[in-house]
Amino acid sequence: MTLEPEPLDLSRVTTEPLARQTRKVEIGAAAHPWTRGGLLTDFLNGLPGLLAAADLRAVIAAVAEAAAGRKPVIFAMGAHVVKVGLSPVVIDLMARGVITGVALNGAGIIHDVEIAMAGCTSEEVGPALDEGRFGMAAETAGFLNRVLAAPAEAAAGLGRRVGEAVLAAGFPHAGQCILAAGARLGIPVTVHVAIGTDILHMHPGFDPAATGAASHLDFRLLAAQVARLEGGVFINAGSAVILPEVFLKAVGLARNLGYRLDAFTTVNLDFIRHYRPTMNVVTRPTARGGRGISLVGHHEIMLPLIAAGVIEALADRG
Repeated sequence: MTLEPEPLDLSRVTTEPLARQTRKVEIGAAAHPWTRGGLLTDFLNGLPGLLAAADLRAVIAAVAEAAAGRKPVIFAMGAHVVKVGLSPVVIDLMARGVITGVALNGAGIIHDVEIAMAGCTSEEVGPALDEGRFGMAAETAGFLNRVLAAPAEAAAGLGRRVGEAVLAAGFPHAGQCILAAGARLGIPVTVHVAIGTDILHMHPGFDPAATGAASHLDFRLLAAQVARLEGGVFINAGSAVILPEVFLKAVGLARNLGYRLDAFTTVNLDFIRHYRPTMNVVTRPTARGGRGISLVGHHEIMLPLIAAGVIEALADRG
């Protein structure tokens, strides 16, 4: 039989003055109410200096500082960034010299090229899958598989080859294509393919050997950028597995070859926290220095807000 304990006697509890204790929240960190007609910088400065709001401002400051100091800002992105209409924001930051390199997964080239080719992308998977039509767009696969199978100069990775091909094809919406912007601006756009994950891999014209070789070259090109990331920023937007794994290996390779990677900023942007980006982007690479930041929110809101904040911060620097 279990005996019920006597309630604790509170008469001997000890207390101490509030002034002797520390607190995590002070009124100086409180938000400022909005004033009609204010500026974007007023909005950002009026956010509370706490938690995600403080992290948002830290990301903006880190990117602006890196750009002003001509340090790398590498933007790794899942295809969802394209699918929610953010290509113009990414391209604008490339043109301004803020983003110095872009890394895509294999799906990225598909949606990016479809935007350039047709001004639309992202099929409705469910009904198409039921009917055996999913991923069977003739123009998309035909164009990309021809590009990947064609002979190319030894230094041309997958991203550069596709970007140059988009420019040469004269597609009507090439100005909205991140790959084409990279080729036009001389900014590396690397593509990191996992065989079997993309619709191209279902088509008879797919060349796995050529694709693998071009994607491996892109890994080496990304690793060369990561090797110079000291003082810079690496952002992963929306890739839950592929690009965090690629980044971790690039960091390991750079350190193995003797490059200094001690003080840099990593950022993960997504609408949910995932294990792999948290560990491979935010935590592990910055364990011996720098800072890792995780921001949770929808890309279509967070990325334009960060971009606008960076542009304003750079303008304030003169």
